[in-house]
Amino acid sequence: MRLSIPHMGNVYLPFRAVCQRLGIDYIVPPANSQRTLSLGSRYSPEGLCIPFKMTLGNMIEAAEMGANTLIVPGGYGICRLGYYTRVQEQVLHNLGYDIEVIQMGVSERKFFGMLDIIRRISNNAPWHRILSAFRFGLAKLNTIDQIERTVQKVRPVELVQGTANQLYTRAVHAVDNADDYDTLKGVRTDYLGQLNHVARNDHARPLIVGITGEFYVVLEPFSSFDIERELGKLGVEVRRATFISGWTKFSLFLNPFGINEKSRIHRAARPYLKRDIGGDGWESVGEKVLHAKEYDGLIHLAPFTCMPEIIAENIMPSTKEQIPVLTILCDEQIAKAGVLTRLEAFVDLLERKRRMRHDLQRVSV
Repeated sequence: MRLSIPHMGNVYLPFRAVCQRLGIDYIVPPANSQRTLSLGSRYSPEGLCIPFKMTLGNMIEAAEMGANTLIVPGGYGICRLGYYTRVQEQVLHNLGYDIEVIQMGVSERKFFGMLDIIRRISNNAPWHRILSAFRFGLAKLNTIDQIERTVQKVRPVELVQGTANQLYTRAVHAVDNADDYDTLKGVRTDYLGQLNHVARNDHARPLIVGITGEFYVVLEPFSSFDIERELGKLGVEVRRATFISGWTKFSLFLNPFGINEKSRIHRAARPYLKRDIGGDGWESVGEKVLHAKEYDGLIHLAPFTCMPEIIAENIMPSTKEQIPVLTILCDEQIAKAGVLTRLEAFVDLLERKRRMRHDLQRVSV
């Protein structure tokens, strides 16, 4: 077995750690690029969304490198994502690749369902080795997400632009290469320390903009035109709704107290949307309602043709929370230059709104 998984943010880091500890031959496909998107668009049925096209393109690239088994995150809900792996597998077979696609869905078995998949691809390795490998993979995932959260705070206030991005790139490689807990702990301490000592503009008061939307485009920088780095260049602190470590915590493990962030988001959305509509549409509405007082604005990322996010997009203007929302539809037809122009205009409007609010407060005093 030569295993691979399409890129989606840093999801390859924990998977490679698990595979290395279990002796599984794991292939990391090329980072998502224009070639990835072109391949996926060329062989995708008409009308499908960019997560389908990007993952298909990356699957083809992995197959070109010799992968014969692919694990693809999926689901079994009312979003079309639950059907994508079967269609993608058929496309790969039509292209002549003898390859098996395993859908990594979140079933009612949650954590145990994930362990079953790992045991299957590890040729029935002992449970103690599987649990040990899985735990180490989660440790890497938590580490890189903690570092990325710090990077998001440093980007808008750093004196030398690009310093945080350079540290983050090096941190990803260091986390990937860490082969034990002590080394991983040292990497976390080292890079968090370096980020906290980056020279900053002490007078900067960055705007705070939330990022919400469909899971894949929020997590995969290429599909969203690297929007978080671009906002950092504009002096904006990003608060992303979704991290893979958070998704793992709430999706794979049962919460004995029955309370988690996703439940809070759903409750916040209920005055406007009373049930799950598939994908992340319910969460997108809830994010606006729940965090309206914390953010200066919200950017809603949605794949073109994604019905759950289209529903969320149309509900957002009707909520009583008046936080500005910019929806960006992601597809291969969208040019990055146009997205950057919209971001700059949005940030200008948010800054103007902040100045007007401060002026009103001074007058009232």
